[in-house]
Amino acid sequence: MKRGYHHGNLRQALVEAALILIADQGPTGFTLSEAAKAADVTPAAVYRHFAGRDDLIAEVARQGYDIFAALMEFAYNNGQPTALAAFEATGRAYLAFARKYPGHYKAMFESGLSLQAHPDLAIVAQKARAVLEQAAEKLSQHLPPGKRPPATMFSAHIWAMSHGVVELYMRGAPGAKSPFPPEDLLEAGIGIYLRGLGLLRPDA
Repeated sequence: MKRGYHHGNLRQALVEAALILIADQGPTGFTLSEAAKAADVTPAAVYRHFAGRDDLIAEVARQGYDIFAALMEFAYNNGQPTALAAFEATGRAYLAFARKYPGHYKAMFESGLSLQAHPDLAIVAQKARAVLEQAAEKLSQHLPPGKRPPATMFSAHIWAMSHGVVELYMRGAPGAKSPFPPEDLLEAGIGIYLRGLGLLRPDA
């Protein structure tokens, strides 16, 4: 016998079921029927809340970006008093999020969802990016305006570096693919990159 859910929590029950399936099988490795079975509801019940699997994955990703943005904001605000400490804290928050929320992370970055097709997702994704761009802007304020690299550019590079560390060195058994902890790799990479842009003194 299928569980009786109130209208509000059936939707979230399906999200929770999808999170487990995504973490185990990837964002395209399950069907809506499997999500319904995992949530212990009928497949027909799923379509009262989600138009299809992509719609369900988009909601998982949206909730993930909400968590991610909050973690990035917390890291940035608690990484003060220096701009560099705040900037590095956002990078570490990226790794922490990927480690703690694997289902959300995969839905956000490995599902191939179009942000244009999901406006709510695009809005919250931009909120997360804006935290890193704000950190980048503050980090470059000491340079003359004409010599500042675009904050959107170098924040995107740090985002890409963070993502690369996750993909290459945080999947599988911890430490199995690298002699260095992921956090150390990212911190060293950020330092080298920022010095190359002239944003840090050589001895900073």
